[in-house]
Amino acid sequence: MRLTMDEIVNAICLHLAERHEVPIESIQTELLYDEDQGFSAEVWVQGRSRFLIEANMKEAVMRYVEKEYGRRVYPSDITFDVEDEMWADIAE
Repeated sequence: MRLTMDEIVNAICLHLAERHEVPIESIQTELLYDEDQGFSAEVWVQGRSRFLIEANMKEAVMRYVEKEYGRRVYPSDITFDVEDEMWADIAE
């Protein structure tokens, strides 16, 4: 299974909206990749900036896959990759 960049952004937005009890519209997400730092995301929750590391992103993807696809996955099942766009591969 592969999640698109848009699905990763949706997963992060939904996850943070639930955690911070704010409307999803108040969250903005920018996915980042750096060869030294790896995968991360800059997120603005009601105008306040914060950075998510790869482990936080995997947590959001885990919840999203369970909610949207009815599959329970673990962090070790998720691999992020990037070429022109970022995606997440989910092990079967």
